[in-house]
Amino acid sequence: MKNSGVARGLFGDISVDKHRLTVGGCVASELAHEYGTPLYVFDVDRAVKTAKAYVDVLKREYPHSTVCYASKAFCCTGIYSLLAPLGLGADVVSGGELYTALKGGMSPSKIYFHGNNKTESEIKYALDAGVECFVVDSALEVELLEKHAVKPQNVLVRVNPGVEAHTHRFIQTTTVDSKFGFSIADGTAESFIAALGVRKNVKFVGLACHIGSQIFEKQSFEVAIDKMTDFILRLEKRGIAVERLDLGGGFGIHYIDQDLPLTPEGYMTNSARYLRAAVEKRGIKPPHLIVEPGRSIVGEAGVTLYTVGAIKTIKDVKTYAAVDGGMFDNPRVALYDADYTAVIADKADIDGDFEYAIAGKCCESGDVLIRSVKLPELRTGDVIAVLSTGAYHYSMASNYNRNVIPPVVAVKNGRSAYMVKPQTYEDITRNDVIPKFSED
Repeated sequence: MKNSGVARGLFGDISVDKHRLTVGGCVASELAHEYGTPLYVFDVDRAVKTAKAYVDVLKREYPHSTVCYASKAFCCTGIYSLLAPLGLGADVVSGGELYTALKGGMSPSKIYFHGNNKTESEIKYALDAGVECFVVDSALEVELLEKHAVKPQNVLVRVNPGVEAHTHRFIQTTTVDSKFGFSIADGTAESFIAALGVRKNVKFVGLACHIGSQIFEKQSFEVAIDKMTDFILRLEKRGIAVERLDLGGGFGIHYIDQDLPLTPEGYMTNSARYLRAAVEKRGIKPPHLIVEPGRSIVGEAGVTLYTVGAIKTIKDVKTYAAVDGGMFDNPRVALYDADYTAVIADKADIDGDFEYAIAGKCCESGDVLIRSVKLPELRTGDVIAVLSTGAYHYSMASNYNRNVIPPVVAVKNGRSAYMVKPQTYEDITRNDVIPKFSED
C-alpha cells in the first residue's frame, strides 16, 4: 500500500510548526539531535487524555465497570505511574508485566492476570502479590491455583465466542482454531465452568473474551456481547452466577489515512448501551463490565525517529532509503504486514513526489519498515518520523543483530525526559558468560 508522507492532523496531538513536526510541544528533529536515533517519543498528555476518555464515558454509560490497561501494548513503570492515578487497573500476561505494574504504582487489587500458559512460579508470585483476579485459560492453571492458593481466588474463565473480527489473521483471537479460551459452541466452556464448583480455592466470578485487535467497526463488539450474554443466560439457568464480564479490547487506531477508528467515546458508548439492552432483553443481572484498551491508549501517543543513511536506487524497480532502526525496534511489519505513515521531520507538511521503501539495518531481506511512501527527496542525515508507534514497538523490541533497544523519551508541554533509558553494548553482554568446564 502506498502511503502519503504528509501529516494531515489524523494522528492525535501531533502538529506541524513551520514545516517541523512537533510532539508534545517538542520539535522532533531537535529531540533526535539531543537524544540520538532511533528514538521512541511518547506524548504523555495524549495517552492520559485517551485513558481518561475511557474512564469518563463508562462512568456515565455503565458505572459498574473497570477500565484495565492492556500492558502488552507498552510496558514500563512510567506508563503505570500515569494511568493508576486515573483509576485504571491493569491486564498483565506474565510475571514480568506484573512486577513492572506493581513497581509503577498499580494496586494489585486492580490487576487481572491473563495468559494461556501461566507458569507455576508466575502463579505463585501473583498469589503472593494479591492480584484481584486470574483469567483462567487452561485446566492446568486451575490445578496450580488449587495447589497454591490459601484462600478462594477470584477467577474469570476465558471463553471463545467464535467472533471473527476484520483484522489480520494473526491477531484474530476468537476464530474456531485459536490457542485462547474455551469454546462456547462445542460445550467445552460450560462443562469447564460447571466443574469449578467443586474447587475449594478457586472462585468463579465471571467470563472473559477478546475478539481481536485493530477493530474499527462497532458490529463485531455487538455480536460478541450477544454471544456472551446468551452464554450468561445459559449459565444462570444452571444456577451459575456471572458477576463480571470482561469484553477485552481491540479498539483500532490510525496508522494510515485509510484507517477510520472510532473514538473511545464512540466505542464505549455503543458497547455500554448495547450491553445494557442485551441484559435487559435476556432478563439477566447486569454484570460488572471490564474493558482492556491498550493500543488505543498509547498507540497514537508514540512516534519513532530515525536518521536516513544509505540511499540505493534499483533502476526501474525502487529506491531504498535505509535508516538506523529496523525490525529490532519495530517487528510489526514483518509479523503482520503492518502499514505506517512517515514524514520528514523538518518537512512534515510538504508533499513529495519521490517514492521510497524505508529499509531497516538488520541482516534480513524482509527488514523493511515501510514498503512504499511518497516523500520529498531524501538525503543522508534527514530525520524521518514514523507515526503511531506507541504500541507494540518498545514492548516487542529485541536485540537482534545485537542492536541496542532504543530509549523512550516522554514529552509534555515542550519538555522532555527519559521514560526508558538508553541501552548500551555493555547491557547487551551483561549476562553473557564464556563457559568454563571443570576437568574430569
